[in-house]
Amino acid sequence: MKPIVRSLLETDLYKFTMWQALLHRHPNAHGEYEFRCRNEPAYPLAELKEEVERELDHLCEMLFTEEEIEYLRGLRFIKSDFADFLTVFRFQRKFITVDTDGPHLRIRAVGPVVHVMGFEIYVLYIVNELYFRRFDQEAALLEARKRLAEKIEQLRAFDREPKLASSFSFFDFGVRRRFSGDWQDEVVSTLARELPQFFKGTSNVHLARKYNLVPIGTMAHEYMQAFQSFGVRLRDFQKAALEDWVQEYRGDLGTALTDVVGMDAFLNDFDLYFAKLWDVRLTQPYRYTNLEGRKCRDTAQTVSRHSFPRRFSSMSRYCPSATKALYRAGGLLH
Repeated sequence: MKPIVRSLLETDLYKFTMWQALLHRHPNAHGEYEFRCRNEPAYPLAELKEEVERELDHLCEMLFTEEEIEYLRGLRFIKSDFADFLTVFRFQRKFITVDTDGPHLRIRAVGPVVHVMGFEIYVLYIVNELYFRRFDQEAALLEARKRLAEKIEQLRAFDREPKLASSFSFFDFGVRRRFSGDWQDEVVSTLARELPQFFKGTSNVHLARKYNLVPIGTMAHEYMQAFQSFGVRLRDFQKAALEDWVQEYRGDLGTALTDVVGMDAFLNDFDLYFAKLWDVRLTQPYRYTNLEGRKCRDTAQTVSRHSFPRRFSSMSRYCPSATKALYRAGGLLH
């Protein structure tokens, strides 16, 4: 059976952006990552051990191709020396182990952070795809295609409605949670073909390159949390992480995670200085009113200083200080 990892680009964009920042500023940091399944699987994941070992062996034999490196060089925020580093990078098998604990699967990656952090997304979708291979593929894909078609029709119906003042767009962030690589490929290609007016990109860098889409990413908890052990005062770890991001990207890549230790603590650190340079990814749920006046819950909004004012007026009920800063930074007070 063909290997699950098809390209080293087949990971989330934010792995590259965090990787670059940590390589430049904390190349000597060591860390440990561990896979733990938070759900109750239909069968013991320990049964997948040998297959996971085989897939990791394959992953650690892969290199970035010249074409993939050139694609990364074309992203304005990827620096030349980081692209050069990736030309010689290879995952080291000695840094990752697979064990079982009764019915549980334990996967641990221990070593230099700038090496082992890259394993995460590959491990997650390797385990996911191996797990789902034991189910009825034909029935699952039949239902999945039905649901996809229904969602496409819903958006086509929405497109026929009177236009709103602000446009709607969405992106794919499904690589780590996918049923399979082939299915994610089908979903992304179908959405890009059928709904180009709405579907604008994917976090899967390999598919973004393949289908000429925008590769999109945010920031992971691992980046912020790493600064809790980098020698700064614990209360200042968020400021230190944000400041390193500023120095790495010079205001060009405006993403920040708000919920590592709660929204209140984030807003205490995220002052006007940062707000002028940033867009904000909100992962704490908050209440807002949609354009039809219904109360909704949103658990992962990306709030941009260039976004439409209605979103900010609703956001202001949850975090007014950040909203004021973002309004001032984006010139949306009108």
